[in-house]
Amino acid sequence: MSEAPLICVRGEAVLEAEPEIARLSVHVQSQESDRRAALDRLTERNRRCLDLVESYGDAVERVETGGLSIMPVLKYRRREGDVRGYRGTVWIKIAVVDFGVLGELVARLGDLERTYVDGPDWELRRDSEVYGRAARQAAHEAVARARSYAEALGARLTGLVELSDEGLHRTPEAPVALAAAYAPGAAEAGEPEPIDLEPETQIVRATVLARFTATQPDLEPR
Repeated sequence: MSEAPLICVRGEAVLEAEPEIARLSVHVQSQESDRRAALDRLTERNRRCLDLVESYGDAVERVETGGLSIMPVLKYRRREGDVRGYRGTVWIKIAVVDFGVLGELVARLGDLERTYVDGPDWELRRDSEVYGRAARQAAHEAVARARSYAEALGARLTGLVELSDEGLHRTPEAPVALAAAYAPGAAEAGEPEPIDLEPETQIVRATVLARFTATQPDLEPR
């Protein structure tokens, strides 16, 4: 008796979802003629930035220091001892979960002295239910496609031989843009206007490969 026929198909799903996290990257700088003065000024500005972020409470899920550097600023010819000052930089990474305050936070961070703000980088959580939903839809699509092929041949599915996951992928609709720029001087009196920020739709793609057994097809002409 011949082996059961195999039907091999690919199941795919593409879902659109609202982001769950907005990530900001903040660089705080100082530049002074003296190394210690540059470090002290950087410490002061870093504390001011952290105090501002922490004032938003649970709206900010995580704050991390990504790195700190103090380096000499050399003159053009770069001769030995040819240092005109020192520049300090602190990199702060912020994860915001309440998008209602995001525009205000970005504007206030960008208004701080010698501060760069990059972002937001919109994301889904790693354990987001959207990934599971996409995987299930891809599997359902594989079954439906295999069943359609079997019916076209006058057969029916009898079992699953293999189901392999080709992976889940998240793709933003557009490149991440600069949210707020460098503030070269001290903040002016009063609070800046919040920046209008629209959450970027997240596109999740799931693909599976499946092999099914089927009954012998009916290939007689009709």
